[in-house]
Amino acid sequence: MGLGSIMGTGVFVSIGTAVDMAGWGAIVAIALSAMVAMVNGLNSAQLAASHPVSGGTYEYGYKYLNSWWGFTAGWLFLLAKSASAATAALGFAGYFAVIAGFDPQWQTILAVGIVVCFTAIAVLGITRSHLANTIIVSTTLLALGFFVLAGSGLLLNSTFWEGARSAIGRVNLGQMLQATAFMFVAYTGYGRIATMGEEVIHPQRTIPRAVVVALGLTMGIYLLVTLVGMAGGIKAGAAPLAEVAVQFPFPYSSQILAIGGITAILGVLLNLILGLSRMLLAMARRRDMPAFLAQINQSGTSPVPAVLTVGLAIALLSLVGNVKTTWSFSAFTVLVYYGITNLAALRLSQSDRLYPKGLSLAGLLACFFLAFWVEWQIWLVGLGLIALGLAWHAIALKYRAENS
Repeated sequence: MGLGSIMGTGVFVSIGTAVDMAGWGAIVAIALSAMVAMVNGLNSAQLAASHPVSGGTYEYGYKYLNSWWGFTAGWLFLLAKSASAATAALGFAGYFAVIAGFDPQWQTILAVGIVVCFTAIAVLGITRSHLANTIIVSTTLLALGFFVLAGSGLLLNSTFWEGARSAIGRVNLGQMLQATAFMFVAYTGYGRIATMGEEVIHPQRTIPRAVVVALGLTMGIYLLVTLVGMAGGIKAGAAPLAEVAVQFPFPYSSQILAIGGITAILGVLLNLILGLSRMLLAMARRRDMPAFLAQINQSGTSPVPAVLTVGLAIALLSLVGNVKTTWSFSAFTVLVYYGITNLAALRLSQSDRLYPKGLSLAGLLACFFLAFWVEWQIWLVGLGLIALGLAWHAIALKYRAENS
């Protein structure tokens, strides 16, 4: 479940941009972001063990901090995951273009179209099953395994390694940290593992192991894919792996990668629409969002207003048409979100704490430090939207006080 939640848009879309940002520094960035994700995953796990409710940091913020932190976490979740979903839609369009062979200028329209389709599916109350997850993970791993094995011949090029030796010495620290923040989002599915306390045997032992193993495996796969991609001259774009696969000595290599990318990305997109709509529903029930968003359809299977609102937001973000912009925005907001997670973990009592306080402090500092290594325009917009959300929360609190 962890691998299915983690591997998707990140490996198929973001690696090309990370290499474009930092060159060989992307290798270090992938390892560093995995370590930060591991710390955050363990802190999320101990919060989930202490307070096993759905809602993640939105609920932890309310319980261990105050309503302002709780609301901010929920608001950041909506912003971060909407941007991730838009990136997924654009990634789908990029890989679908490889199979269908249509003009790339139609990719944005196709991205919006797939969001509309999956919003309709979510309105019907259809969810992703464990069987579907197994199929998606298997297809993803097979496609990535093919990419590494079929592209391994590119690593035998002596010119590539000669260029690498000189390029490693020119790695820019700032660009590497920017790539680390960027790649962090590619690991954030670990939150799904942290919330599985009621579904596994011996959760206090099993969940931390699952977090470490899933993130370790993911990092290894990301590093192998990145090396092959760099040997193939990977570039930023919506379908970077398929573009590298053109060089493989096998027919239909790009199409094989496109199928793997589409399968993984569509699974991510459906999960994000479902998760976002349920978060919006939870916030509306607490009156952190307008009350009408808490309405459920007659069969009780879907919060229709929340799903439609989420679908509209993702479709609008997809119109940006640039995966680097949407993914960078997701990076800033999700890093601040997990900063609040670590802040809440610092407030755990000694009896509820599974790990030393230093782990929570390390996660807190790492998240807030990395958040501001994305482009300054991105974090300025992010801070502006946080301020807008807090202004809304102040109005909501005043309204509730006047009507209580």
